[in-house]
Amino acid sequence: MRRSIATVCLSGTLDDKLTAAAAAGFDGIELFENDLLVSPMTPAEVRDRCAGLGLGIDLYQPFRDLDSVTEDRFARSLDRAERKFDVMAALGVDTVLVCSSVAADAVDDDDLAAEQLSALAERAGRRGMRIAYEALAWGRHVSTWDRSWRIVQRADHPALGLCLDSFHVLSREVSPDGIAGITPGKIFFLQLADAPHLSMDVLQWSRHHRLFPGQGAFDLPRFVELVLAAGYDGPLSLEVFNDVFRQSDPGRTAIDAMRSLIALEDGLTSRHRPDAPRVTAEIRRLPDPPELTGHAFTEFAVDGRSGPELRSALRGLGFAHTGQHRTKPVELWEQGAARIVLNSAVTHPGPAAISAFAVASADPGRSLARAGALLAPAHPNVREPGEAELAAITAPDGTSVFVTHPGDDWRADFLPTGAEPGPGAGLLAVDHLGLAQPFDHFDEAGLFYHSVLGLDHLATEEYAAPYGLMRSRAVANPSRTVRVALTVALLRRGDWAPAVADPQHVAFTTADIIATAAALDLPALPVPDNYYDDLIARFDLEAGFVATLARHGILYDRDPAGHELLHLYTPVFGGRVFFEIVERRPGYDRFGEPNAPVRMAAQRHRRLTATP
Repeated sequence: MRRSIATVCLSGTLDDKLTAAAAAGFDGIELFENDLLVSPMTPAEVRDRCAGLGLGIDLYQPFRDLDSVTEDRFARSLDRAERKFDVMAALGVDTVLVCSSVAADAVDDDDLAAEQLSALAERAGRRGMRIAYEALAWGRHVSTWDRSWRIVQRADHPALGLCLDSFHVLSREVSPDGIAGITPGKIFFLQLADAPHLSMDVLQWSRHHRLFPGQGAFDLPRFVELVLAAGYDGPLSLEVFNDVFRQSDPGRTAIDAMRSLIALEDGLTSRHRPDAPRVTAEIRRLPDPPELTGHAFTEFAVDGRSGPELRSALRGLGFAHTGQHRTKPVELWEQGAARIVLNSAVTHPGPAAISAFAVASADPGRSLARAGALLAPAHPNVREPGEAELAAITAPDGTSVFVTHPGDDWRADFLPTGAEPGPGAGLLAVDHLGLAQPFDHFDEAGLFYHSVLGLDHLATEEYAAPYGLMRSRAVANPSRTVRVALTVALLRRGDWAPAVADPQHVAFTTADIIATAAALDLPALPVPDNYYDDLIARFDLEAGFVATLARHGILYDRDPAGHELLHLYTPVFGGRVFFEIVERRPGYDRFGEPNAPVRMAAQRHRRLTATP
């Protein structure tokens, strides 16, 4: 199936958009009229430019407020349409999108709409062109797909069909199930967009909050299956209105867009429901994501200032410095199955940062092949002869994600220091990584980890924090041996107090957090007494138990099913990173999000009161 993208999805000039779409591998574009109007290229030059880039022009759009209008206005619309047909002929495109009317004086009359659309289709048909009629979700009278289909049926013209847009269909209350019964050949075009579930005006929801497939809450695989079951064989095309995308680098956005379509198409073949519509179209399939067995290591980039801080913190957590890299200034620290790597080979000194992490895969080759198919090609690490060959995928925030064998072959690159990884403070393994994301790439990151690594979305949470509204999105594998929590400040731009740029952390698991807390050689965060007083009231906990939590700076959460989490945090080290220790009691599958504001305020208080 062809893959297409509307130029409205991308930022820049028309040529910027065409170049980005072609570089990302799209077969075609939907040309948004405004992009043509502001371009210095003539329609014929646009056609030639697209041809030179290997792009077809699949749709010209939009033509507005044609149907259900007075006779004189309709006559003017037909004249306007003829001019658009001239433009389309020069562009070499045969299909135009006609939106349902939003005019305040539009007439609520399906017969009139059918009559007028038929007249337009007659003119289009004479010129070898087609009309794709779309019900806008905020249309004055025609706002649902089923009503637009009834009008198209009533018009009964071969040059008139439907354009189905997933946002306009799924944002309304009418079930999409009947789409599979549309007459084969009458769906002329398919537009795809995802979106979060929001309670707001549908026009504002559409104009500002659409997302690429897999980044929102719509069931797009089922929607596409229904369209394909109706015999649709045209392009899978993206039409996404999003304020961030339209300000971002078009090349990067186009890659994100293509990745979403590749993952969506693959998702159609991996659904095994008895009620799934029968799809006969040829679907391209990706290599299945292999099982991930755990976090192999987490690497921090450190310099001469942050390195000593991180070393001291790791000792305080009970880690042992067990290995030194054969050829690089890289140290291996271990406790239980938790491995931390400190890399001092930084070229731009600054705050410590999680520069890389590794996951163990049952089939690293297949993991990397899947990543490459999703436009995230692996790049080999710089190594000396005889050193382990590791391949890394670059995540949207620049973090390198290595994929290793479960056997930890990479550890052979480290010479033993003589220190053994003993029980330390009782830390067992990495529970999850917490990675704050750049504002503009939060949704891209969620799609990356879900599609490339095969991690499932667990939940998206929002909470008010001391420095603004925060959003957290968690992903994990089915066995929960690999978890990543992505966070972003929704309205934050630039750096300001608390002067921590995109904080990151590693969370370790323990079987007994109270014993671990007692064994730590690190200062506890100053969690306020007010928090613990509230715990007693909110969860009806015993005062003695809460006093023990308070003594060690341990936070508490309980989910609606009664499953519990106990966790504590360290101060921030190296300017940016901190650690978390968690005891998940059976059944708890969240990340203690209600306690994040407490942690942020406590870390801020610690920095303000720490002795220089």
